Amino acid sequence: MQRAYDQLIHDVAIQNLPVVFALDRAGLVGADGATHAGAYDIAYLRCVPNMSVLTPADENECRQLLYTAFLQDHPTAVRYPRGSGAGVEIRREMTPIPFGRGELRRESMKTAAQPGKRIAILAFGTLLYPALAAAERLDATVANMRFVKPLDVALVTDLARRHDAIVTLEEGCIMGGAGSAVIEALQAAGIQTPVLTLGLPDEFIEHGDPAKLLAMVGLDAAGIEQAVLKRFGARPALVRPAVNH
Repeated sequence: MQRAYDQLIHDVAIQNLPVVFALDRAGLVGADGATHAGAYDIAYLRCVPNMSVLTPADENECRQLLYTAFLQDHPTAVRYPRGSGAGVEIRREMTPIPFGRGELRRESMKTAAQPGKRIAILAFGTLLYPALAAAERLDATVANMRFVKPLDVALVTDLARRHDAIVTLEEGCIMGGAGSAVIEALQAAGIQTPVLTLGLPDEFIEHGDPAKLLAMVGLDAAGIEQAVLKRFGARPALVRPAVNH
């Protein structure tokens, strides 16, 4: 997609053509190394007029979002990682997902009377699952955002008003990425809730085991938890026991 960027703008986006771009190396790609990592696509796609950017969390949602993208009358990009999915059940029926709408996957049980900040994690893509694991320790709210563009502004602003801080999570570059989109939306709404943006650092990441690479850049469950604690000092009001599936 980096090599086709000029064609995407001139031959598709300007004419607002209904083309679906299936980006199959979202985020870190392990053995393929820095030359094939999908680190920048969110940033360079969301700035193109008429383009939508979809970030499925798992293999079933990827299938449904590809179908959703196919039904649109404008260019869309669906980004998903190389390799295996999260292991969720895949529904045979094709069901379009409401366009531009995220979903709440976990609601914090913490109240204003309890110690610690009330945190909402906005996960874009497959990092939803480490976000959910970290949220169990932090007692944080988690939203599966699904769309970078159009961003679910109603969900973002609602969570920002009901929480003390927002954490955005993406397997892509931080600068200009999904977290930037969230900050822009909050600024436009006049909401000053603090935002912590977590994503890939401003450096080229070489080849290696994807799980180890994610842990190295702090995008596994433990890294997410530590980043939130370091920034906000959030402490869980309730620590739930681990559940083995």
